[in-house]
Amino acid sequence: MSLDRIDRKILTLLQENNRLANVELAEKVGLSPPACLKRVRQLRESGVIIGDVSLVNPELSGNKMTMLVSVEMERDRKDIYARFQASINRAPEVIECYQTTGSYDFVLIVCVKDIQAYEVFLERVLRTDPNIRKFQSSVSIRRIKYATAIDIQQT
Repeated sequence: MSLDRIDRKILTLLQENNRLANVELAEKVGLSPPACLKRVRQLRESGVIIGDVSLVNPELSGNKMTMLVSVEMERDRKDIYARFQASINRAPEVIECYQTTGSYDFVLIVCVKDIQAYEVFLERVLRTDPNIRKFQSSVSIRRIKYATAIDIQQT
């Protein structure tokens, strides 16, 4: 789907506040409410907008520790990667997972209550996978930047 100036404005505004009423959104982008609603529906149906969520402060939810975990697999095989990815998708502690280039095959962002909860995660998910050669854990001491909005550039 090709995005025009109005689509980009809609996306920028919805990333700032997805609870914005359609009437207000339409006014801000210069469309009638029905035309604006149609645009938003098209953005959803085409997969440009993939979800609407509420962001929860991890500290207030009890998950005070964020771990960055780099994982190196034993072999570079599609079936091994698929099994690993399936296990990661089942692990609620993993809030992000990226397949990467370089020394490690995957980088995980793991959010847990404390170090004991992290150890439980390690035993249940990583140490039981025979296809993991090694992993390295880093503790985040402070979040410097966190954003969910992407920059909507002109193309």
